[in-house]
Amino acid sequence: MDGTEHLSVRREGATLVLTLNRPEARNALSLPMLVGLYDGWLAADADDTVRSVVLTGAGGAFCAGMDLKALADGEMAGQEYRDRLAADPDLHWKAMLRHHRPRKPVVAAVEGPCVAGGTEILQGTDIRVAGESATFGLFEVRRGLFPIGGSTVRLQRQIPRTHALEMLLTGRPYSAREAADVGLVGHVVPDGTALAEALAVAERINACGPLAVEAVKASVYETADLSEAEGLAAELERGWPVFDTADAKEGARAFAEKRPPVYRRA
Repeated sequence: MDGTEHLSVRREGATLVLTLNRPEARNALSLPMLVGLYDGWLAADADDTVRSVVLTGAGGAFCAGMDLKALADGEMAGQEYRDRLAADPDLHWKAMLRHHRPRKPVVAAVEGPCVAGGTEILQGTDIRVAGESATFGLFEVRRGLFPIGGSTVRLQRQIPRTHALEMLLTGRPYSAREAADVGLVGHVVPDGTALAEALAVAERINACGPLAVEAVKASVYETADLSEAEGLAAELERGWPVFDTADAKEGARAFAEKRPPVYRRA
């Protein structure tokens, strides 16, 4: 796929890299960006040669959220994309991972501001890497708005509720170290290296059996709100068929022969 003027796409081996590309606005969300994002999620899942996705931002920023200036003026950039939005009124929520979960693992590489809608998109990713100077936060209440991208539901499930409520109700910024301390991000790395670290994480995922990886991700999310007994039953149903795949047999052979496995998604 070619992306859009606000969303660039490139391949790094088996990883699809999606870059929010509107640096002059700190990668504030726009219609071209949202359309490009949704198309990127679909493209990754449709292509079996893609085994992971890295989401990042251009120009030293991740995403500053919605373009409030354009919203206040009653207009958004990219009017030519309105037909897409009219055809699928849910497209923006799918793009922001509120109503869509890619089956491939998504690794976020965050530099600079990742606030408001940026923090909401972040909650839809699976693994998160942040540069030391990255900032996070849900500023909506300070502006008389509601973080409707899913944060009042997801955040308390991803970090302790007391921290989730403080972030939601105060609208204050959080440093990368604070975000790591409460569990919002998993890695804090020197500034300028978040993308390299995210790609390294993605490469480690890519070296694993793709059918197993996708089944493990699906099981984690499917069982999150089940009782332990229900979750274990669902895990068995999701995981047992993986043992009958050619990938599983290849993994066992490669281990016995002390060589890297060659997986073919079968």
